Amino acid sequence: MERIAQVIRVRPEKVAEYRKLHEAVPEAVLARLRASHIANYSIHLLGDRLFSYFEYHGEDLAADLAEVAEDEATQEWWKLTDPLQERVPEAAEGEWWARAEQVFLME
Repeated sequence: MERIAQVIRVRPEKVAEYRKLHEAVPEAVLARLRASHIANYSIHLLGDRLFSYFEYHGEDLAADLAEVAEDEATQEWWKLTDPLQERVPEAAEGEWWARAEQVFLME
């Protein structure tokens, strides 16, 4: 199992809209994430930063994330959520959500 933590900025004027959208994430989007071996996915808000965490239980994260990106329901979902977000300065080239480094784990 691999733990993934990521950060992105939510546009301050769009926080309420972002919250509202996440009250009812389409089941097709959630099903695609589950089919791609993603579990325990959560998103947290602090100021204008969104922090996401999920656990990956597959063998090829890049391939599974590519399947998520190719999914029609997910693409429609991203059309709603992406305009509410902005990359953070720490994001690598081509990265939307910036991946955070794990520096501590207590199990």
